[in-house]
This record gives sequence, structure tokens and C-alpha cells, in this order.
Amino acid sequence: MTSQYQIRADYDARTIVVYQAYAPAIADAALRAGRFVAPFSFHRMTWIKPSFMWLMHRSNWARKPGQERVLAVRITREGWEEALSQAVLTTADPAAVAQAPVHVQWDPERSPRGAALNHYSIQVGIGRHLIRTFTDDWIVSLTDLTPQVRRASTLIQTGHATKAQRMFPAARAYPMPRTLEDTVCRAG
Repeated sequence: MTSQYQIRADYDARTIVVYQAYAPAIADAALRAGRFVAPFSFHRMTWIKPSFMWLMHRSNWARKPGQERVLAVRITREGWEEALSQAVLTTADPAAVAQAPVHVQWDPERSPRGAALNHYSIQVGIGRHLIRTFTDDWIVSLTDLTPQVRRASTLIQTGHATKAQRMFPAARAYPMPRTLEDTVCRAG
């Protein structure tokens, strides 16, 4: 993949970490159960993001209403790649996007202060027909990162960005199979 459209993630030989932000009721129930359960919605698309910084921008460092809790969702790489194999870019023909079980979009990656960077971060929308597979088969673990997120945000706001960056999850280029590169990065 071109470096501008490269998936950067925390991963190991078997799993990859994606990030999501939720209201406390959803996060608390999921953490208690070790998987997503009600009040999580199984009837709408859920967006997963391997970029911690992009989610920090999206959730305003866990301060946006309904996104006050940040979860690290460790899923199987097999599931991640299965999702990508079924993906359609959101910039494709609207009829194809409407029928796709998985949506992919690329948005500018963000700095700790929210500035757009010159490379892109992938967002993957898991459609309602795959949600149960995502929640029941792909998820390996859920971790609440909210306390870490709040500490890092405070450090950034008080001029200690270097200290905050030490708290960010590791991310490196994800080794994508060529066929998946062609699927998720046609516009790149």
C-alpha cells in the first residue's frame, strides 16, 4: 500500500486492535460480559478504527456525548481480513455501497491536537448482517482505555505532549495481502 493509505495498527501474529468509543452504559455492559451485549445495537453498522489518534479526534478524547468511554477491541486478524474482503469503499457507486456488508473509508490521520496529517487512516463499518460474527466470533478481548485517554488528554492540554505520546498504543504498518490492498485502497 502507498504510505499515504497504509493501515497502521497495534497487532500481533493472531490479532489486531481496533478502537471504538461508547456511552458508559454500552461500555460497562460489554466489559462485564467480555463481549458486546445490549444496550449495544445489533441492528446498525458499527465502525471500527485501528487508529487510536483518529478515534481520539472523533471522540474528542472521550468527551463527546455518547462517546465518553474508549475501548480497545482486540479481534482476530482472520476476522479483520474477512471484513476487508467484503468491503466496498464509501466512494464507490452508491448502489454498491448500499448493498455492501462492510464499508471502508479513508480519512486524514490526526495529530494529538487534532490537526489533519498528510496520510490517511482507515475506518471500517461492519454492517448489521455481520455484527453477530464480529461480536461473537472475531472479538478476543475488550479493554477499557478511558483512564489512560483522560490522563493523556490532560497531559496534552497542559503542554506535556511528549509524556502523553508515551501512553499511546503502539502502531505499525499492517501487512496486507495484495488482494485486500486492491479492495480497500482502489482510490488511493
